[in-house]
Amino acid sequence: MLTSSDKSNKLFLGIDGGGSKCKAIIMNKDNEILGTGISGPGNPLHGFEQATNSITESAKSALEDAGLDNIELNELVAGVGLAGVNIPVLFDQMVSWQHPFKQMHLATDLLIACLGAHDGKDGAVIISGTGSCGFTCVDEQHTIVGAHGFPHGDKGSGAWFGLQGVKQVLLSLDGLVQPTSMSAVLLNKLNCKDDTDLVEAVASQKATFYAQQANLVFDAAEAGDKVALAIVTEGAEYINNIARTLLVQKPPRMSMLGGLTPRLKFWLADDINDLLSTPLNAPEVGSVIFARQQQAKQQVE
Repeated sequence: MLTSSDKSNKLFLGIDGGGSKCKAIIMNKDNEILGTGISGPGNPLHGFEQATNSITESAKSALEDAGLDNIELNELVAGVGLAGVNIPVLFDQMVSWQHPFKQMHLATDLLIACLGAHDGKDGAVIISGTGSCGFTCVDEQHTIVGAHGFPHGDKGSGAWFGLQGVKQVLLSLDGLVQPTSMSAVLLNKLNCKDDTDLVEAVASQKATFYAQQANLVFDAAEAGDKVALAIVTEGAEYINNIARTLLVQKPPRMSMLGGLTPRLKFWLADDINDLLSTPLNAPEVGSVIFARQQQAKQQVE
């Protein structure tokens, strides 16, 4: 078992904080994953205190999972990749956090996803989870496509698909568009009797809530529902366009990741699907890769 005095086996914490959950891993110097943890949302856009609590709790869970109860958070070098910190004010806020770690290296969730997917090398990623965006890292130059947030952005994301489903159900219940099989499913899922109940159930809900409704849109589309088919086709074409925009940067590899990926890949254009490579590592591993890179730069300096 590792002890606090075992300086030869430096521990790294990798964090992937998104809009729905925060995932953590503990890795040793030999790149072995010793433990994992998970907690609530880690995007500071939706609350600084929520994000920092999620980071801390997921880290503690990962240590517990690894059986490292004798290791304190202040002994860990942390790579922290978060959604939302592409916005400078949020990045600055997180950098100013009095974190509990030995060191913290902060990056966007996009960068750590890309580093993980391509094992620290150049490449591109398309994210379709609660939110959506595209990102390339080529010759240390970063390009972001999208990542504007919900509801004004994040087209082709779980939240976007869920919101479109809700909107079309409400229109169909009013007789303004053709009936959709999504109506009965959504009303039953949210324990609603009619459109008034539905409006009350969805009013002021956040991205995570709408992302939880995305699968019913894909279920209906796959069953041939024309309203759902139109939604899925529109969202998939947006993701196709993200991919084509990223390809202008000539990334050597491209991967797609995020909770919606298994449902959405089927609907993408064949030429885009043919270009997608399986991610080599999870984003939280990319956080550790990032932390190692930053440590190496500090030693050179």
